[in-house]
Parts: sequence; C-alpha cells; structure tokens
Amino acid sequence: MTDSPAQPSLPPTPPSPTAGKKPRAWQRMLSGRRLDLLDPSALDIEIEDIAHGLARVARWNGQTSGDDIFSVAQHSLLVERLARAQTHDLDRSWRLAVLLHDAPEYVIGDMISPFKAMIGGDYKAVEARLLAAISQRFGLPVRWPQALVKLTKAADRAAAFLEATRLAGFSEGEAVKVFGRPPRLDASLEAAYLSPWRAQEAKERFLARFEDIAR
Repeated sequence: MTDSPAQPSLPPTPPSPTAGKKPRAWQRMLSGRRLDLLDPSALDIEIEDIAHGLARVARWNGQTSGDDIFSVAQHSLLVERLARAQTHDLDRSWRLAVLLHDAPEYVIGDMISPFKAMIGGDYKAVEARLLAAISQRFGLPVRWPQALVKLTKAADRAAAFLEATRLAGFSEGEAVKVFGRPPRLDASLEAAYLSPWRAQEAKERFLARFEDIAR
C-alpha cells in the first residue's frame, strides 16, 4: 500500500494584535472628549456632543413616516413639554432632568424596548452609569428622586403613544395596550413637536431649550 504524500506544513497563525488586551470601551466625541462607557466621567461630557448625537439617533429604529428621522433630540423636547403640561410649576432642575432623560443614547444609541427586554440587565447598567455621570455634569442628583422618575416615565410613555400613532403606524387601540392613553395635546402642539425635523434643526432646538432651562 502506497503511503499518502506528506501534507505541507502550514505557517503558524500569527497572534491577534488585540490578544490579551481589553476591548476598547471608549468613544471619541467631536469635541475631542473621550468617554469611557465602563467608567464614564462627568468631565468628559459636553452638551454639544449630546445634542449632536441625539439629533442623529432615530427613534423607532427609523420606522417612522416622513423624509427625515424622528430623532431622540426631538423626542426629548416633546417629553419635556409634556412633563410641563402635566406639572405647571415644574422645578428648573426637574425640567432639565426630563430633557436629559435619554441623553445616554448619544453614546449607545436608541435600542428599541423589545430588544432591551431581551438582553436585560447589562444594557441597563451601562445606561444607568452614563445617566449618573451626565446628571453629575449638569448639577443634577446622581440618583433621581422617585417622584421625578415617575413623572419622566409618564411623560415618556405619553410621547411614545403620540409618536407611535402619528408616525410609527400603530393603531390607537394597539398603542393604548402598549403605552396607555396619554393626556390630550392641542393641535398646535402636535404640529410643533410631531413633524420630524432635520438633524441640524433638532440639535439647535435641543441646545436652545437646554440653555433656556440651565441659565
């Protein structure tokens, strides 16, 4: 029986340049800041970066009607407006907190709720660390009072209902089951907040509202 010819030996696989190294966990911002997602520092957070990022992050994974995305920046302004409508004497710091409630998404994007539910706690931990650093940066409590959390969630759900039915193709009945029934908005407010803006307009309006509250 003839022996099989010897197979040529292959050169050893070179080690990966990242072998033994921790994966990169920071993102560079246009301001030049470098924000570490594992250990975010308030010193690396700039409102210009937040506004720029949120104006370019799409709500509903972009599944909304119109030529432009409905951005997280625009959503944040809608939520803050709804919170003011619910509580007419809302404290300045609380208005600022509501405006910034989704600010971590300038780094991690807007993950849709069904996917958040699938992956569970890890995402929430990263989000919470970022929100704590953002809160510290702008003079808000690192741990929000429960009443503020409750107000923000109510306004956020109301905004989600309006966006779902006006922009994302939900029927009223379907949206009520998912988000509950929101307070009624007058037609002028709907027109002002529920027609998607271009990214630059969303950024400028977010920054203007921030400055109006923070000064």
